[in-house]
Amino acid sequence: MTDNDSTRGSYVDPGREFVRDTRYIETRITADGRDGYPVEPGRYRLVAARACPWANRAIIVRRLLGLEGVLSMGLCGPTHDKRSWTFDLDPGGVDPVLKIPRLQDAYFARDPGYPRGITVPAIVDVPSGKVVTNNYPQITLDLSTEWTAYHREGAPQLYPEHLRAEIDEVADLVFRDVNNGVYRCGFAGSQESYDAAYDRLFARLDWLTDRLRNQRFLVGDTITEADVRLFTTLARFDPVYHGHFKCNRSTLTEMDVLWAYARDLFQTPGFGDTVDFAQIKEHYYVVHRDINPTGIVPKGPDLSSWHSPHGREALGGRPFGEGTPPPPPLPAETVPPF
Repeated sequence: MTDNDSTRGSYVDPGREFVRDTRYIETRITADGRDGYPVEPGRYRLVAARACPWANRAIIVRRLLGLEGVLSMGLCGPTHDKRSWTFDLDPGGVDPVLKIPRLQDAYFARDPGYPRGITVPAIVDVPSGKVVTNNYPQITLDLSTEWTAYHREGAPQLYPEHLRAEIDEVADLVFRDVNNGVYRCGFAGSQESYDAAYDRLFARLDWLTDRLRNQRFLVGDTITEADVRLFTTLARFDPVYHGHFKCNRSTLTEMDVLWAYARDLFQTPGFGDTVDFAQIKEHYYVVHRDINPTGIVPKGPDLSSWHSPHGREALGGRPFGEGTPPPPPLPAETVPPF
């Protein structure tokens, strides 16, 4: 075994279905600081990776709400070994704020024996260098509900109180069958588990197609947390999940309603301008060597049609409700064009 082989992670358990470890650090950053971490401008750093769909959610929500000036962001590179995400995009491979080369350093600062995966997104307390939380579903909800004092003027209501029960219900179905469903296909260790995950995935995509056929967004007439959560999987569907994860009943571009819906969001400020397709493809095809042993990254598909007209305006809806689109991304956070 070469050194490279010895540092690679393994993602498939032969003979078994893929089961995601959802035991996260549940500490929360709140307005009242009840867990010991009050919302404070400049105190925390969001560590993310553009390649990761779970982290992409936090990047989108931070941008939609205009929190760039109060919550800094560190970006890991698209590839990692089995130990940790790394800051290889930064000079010297060290995060300029946290002064660490590996995200695991912040996890171990909090718990030297931290036993689970070193995941993004994570929010780190800058003064102590300790991870506060990596509970990605709660991170975005808290950005919407606990950081309101620092939202930009015109920030949208991504988790409005009167729609929360419906948003939660839809988001749970999307997580189980779509967000995590593509991984249950790609990391399946048996034909039986793959077949079951595949059937659930496309049954749910058909359900979403029916839901979105005559309404512009998933819940209500504005963009909500539910749309953010679905979008990051749809953005990766054709570049990665269709081929790499064998989710190949049809491409996204062949699912007319979902393809138009995804383009509608992609062309909305705060969504497509956070997506880096090159990093997405490099991450999946290089890191998952047990399902792509050569590490070859495909050149396709052609992604230019993401900018084509979608026609979803005809359904009405107000993307930002009573709010306004976010301003252009910060220069340091601008994604290269494709």
